[in-house]
Amino acid sequence: MAGTSLLALIDDIATLLDDVAVMTKVAARKSAAVADDVAAMTKLATKKTAGVLGDDLALNAQQVTGVKAERELPVVWAVAKGSLINKAILVPSALLISVIAPWAITPLLMLGGLFLCYEGAEKLWHAFGPRKPEDTAHREELAHALADPDVDLVAFEKEKIKGAVRTDFILSAEIIVITLGTVAAASMGERVAVLVGISLIMTAGVYGLVAGIVKLDDLGLHLNRQAASWKQSLGRGILVAAPWLMKTLSVLGTAAMFLVGGGILVHGIPALGHGIEAFAATLGWIGSLAASLAGGLAGLVAGAVLVMVAGLVKRLRGGGAKPV
Repeated sequence: MAGTSLLALIDDIATLLDDVAVMTKVAARKSAAVADDVAAMTKLATKKTAGVLGDDLALNAQQVTGVKAERELPVVWAVAKGSLINKAILVPSALLISVIAPWAITPLLMLGGLFLCYEGAEKLWHAFGPRKPEDTAHREELAHALADPDVDLVAFEKEKIKGAVRTDFILSAEIIVITLGTVAAASMGERVAVLVGISLIMTAGVYGLVAGIVKLDDLGLHLNRQAASWKQSLGRGILVAAPWLMKTLSVLGTAAMFLVGGGILVHGIPALGHGIEAFAATLGWIGSLAASLAGGLAGLVAGAVLVMVAGLVKRLRGGGAKPV
């Protein structure tokens, strides 16, 4: 009997271990599937936030303008730390909203899309519209700060960092909201993983590239002073290309803002979104491009309307403040 009981016990243990092995395999497969899902959602979210990324790059590189060359990297690092703090505030806030008010994700996404379109249209207006007195005053202030040795450059630098961190908060909020809309139907663990992953990728990517961009002129000058003629030629090429790189980033960033923001608005209005998709389906291989351009056009129109409304409100406020 004792031998029979021992054999039965061994058989039960073997069965249990077999069950554990099966469950472990299932769990491993599920973990791998979850990891694949998170990677796919992160990739999709990265594509959708590309519009903000291009503008973020150009804007942050411009924010460092006016800082002494030896202080450019410390300033970029200070803004990057501020950006991480911004995202440490925004990610839990977004997750809380997704739990207590999931219905608010789509309206927030639409607001983010509208803001992108407004920002893009405002950039176009600043580029091609009449120059404002405050823009000229800002440039004169910057030139004075660099030329006057009595100006407190530490205070000037701190103001630049504060301004850049404030701008980053808005852009980071756009990134987080767009990402949240992408993973709204996912589990909480996947949402956390994607939001945290996007935050780290965007921060490292943006400020790493900004650091490289702002030091391009230094690299060009360094190469231009070398003895080898090919290094001098490369250095001159970098010095010529650096300003054009900034302009290209700005143009691509603005175009992407309309494409991404308009795409969000179009998909947020089901009738319009389905209509564009149905029309694009009749165009064959060029359909996806046509749908993207239609979204970009919708974003341009929405942005132009918002800029006109904002300008009208400013005029009314200014008119109301004047004495009769």
